[in-house]
Amino acid sequence: MGKRTASAETLKPDPVYNSKLVSKFINCVMTSGKKQTACRIFYDAMAQIKKRIPDMDPLEVFTQAVEHVKPTVEVRSKRVGGATYQVPMQVNRSRQQSLSIRWIVGAARDKVGRPMYLRLADELIAGFRREGEAMSKRENTIKMADANKAFAHFAW
Repeated sequence: MGKRTASAETLKPDPVYNSKLVSKFINCVMTSGKKQTACRIFYDAMAQIKKRIPDMDPLEVFTQAVEHVKPTVEVRSKRVGGATYQVPMQVNRSRQQSLSIRWIVGAARDKVGRPMYLRLADELIAGFRREGEAMSKRENTIKMADANKAFAHFAW
C-alpha cells in the first residue's frame, strides 16, 4: 500500500492538551519541518476558538470538528477488463482520521489573505457546526460514492 510512517507508534501526546490527535494534527499543519511554527499556529487557533465560543472547551470543538468531517465511504478507482470504475468503499478508522485532518488543513490553507491560525480556527469552528470547506468535501465524497453505488459489487 502507501508509505507507512512510524508516527502511530512513536507519536507523543502534545504538551498542552495531552492528546495524540492534537499532535497528529500539528504534524499535518507543519511544513518543511517547522514544528515550532506549526505548534504556534495550532495553539493560536485554539485561543481564537476559545474567544469565539467561550462556553465550550476548544479541545472539544476541535475533536468534534475532526469527527464531523470524517467520511464513512469513499470511491476508489478499480480497473476491470480495460474499464476503470469508481468503486465505493468503506473507509477504515485511521484513514478516516487522516482524511479528515488533511481536508481541514487543506481547506484552511486554500483561503488566502489572513494569518493561518485565523483560517484554521474558522475551518475548525465551521467543521464543528457541520459546515465549511472540509465539510462540503466530505459531502461530495459521499455523494460520489452514492452515485457509483452500481459498481459496489466490484469492491473486493
